[in-house]
Amino acid sequence: MPTRPADTVPPPEQAAGRPARARLAGATSTPVLALALVGVTLLAAGPFQRVDEAAHGFWAQRLTPGLRPFIQGVLDPIAGQAVCLPVLAAVGITLAWRHRTWQPVWCVVAAEGAFYGGVGLLKVVLARPAPTTDDPDLFDGGLRQLGWSGISFPSGHAAEAVLIYGTAVYLVGRWTTASARTLRLLTAGVAAVAVNAVVVSYYLGWHWISDLAGGLLAGGLLLRLLVAADHRDWRPRGDDRSVGYAPARAGCDRQTTTAAPARAR
Repeated sequence: MPTRPADTVPPPEQAAGRPARARLAGATSTPVLALALVGVTLLAAGPFQRVDEAAHGFWAQRLTPGLRPFIQGVLDPIAGQAVCLPVLAAVGITLAWRHRTWQPVWCVVAAEGAFYGGVGLLKVVLARPAPTTDDPDLFDGGLRQLGWSGISFPSGHAAEAVLIYGTAVYLVGRWTTASARTLRLLTAGVAAVAVNAVVVSYYLGWHWISDLAGGLLAGGLLLRLLVAADHRDWRPRGDDRSVGYAPARAGCDRQTTTAAPARAR
């Protein structure tokens, strides 16, 4: 039986980190996120509403009115479409151009479609009024009755922070040879953006707490589904358009081929 080459044995610190990564992957798996989202939605429909009402306040206006323009005009838009979508599009287009494939662009389109088709649909169907109405009940709002203030669950900014920026990091990990350290830093950046979105939305008083929890879970669930779909091989048999480059898989070893196989002569 051939022995494993010594240079392929992972360093001790990498091996020690594997159980933690496995636990994190299990805790953020598709079934767990789906069940958690259902649970938060049921809580928002009734049992948690007293907590939402008790914890809500227009804190920025009450505590730091002078900083409110900065919080609302600078910090809040970071997770909005005007910022996160151009970032994701720039990553997808750059990678598509470098590797001469439309796959990264399709991921960008899929992420944006998932946001509107998933989070947007939940918002419209559940029709929860924003805190400005003092009514946390689901199905009491709606676009017709209250406009954008009638569709607060789940939080769009919280979902975008995870889904849109998470897709950008996923594309970097899949289509580049970025180091594990770089990917960890980028992932930490996504987490920071998500925390910023939650804290800012709550501090400004624009969302109930359960809205924000639901947004994070919805964004994470859609990201998981997008990654799972992208990992499927949709190319017809015999299609060798990817010869010469093997895209890196998130969380897996990267590999590149240095030359295409010789043609039959």
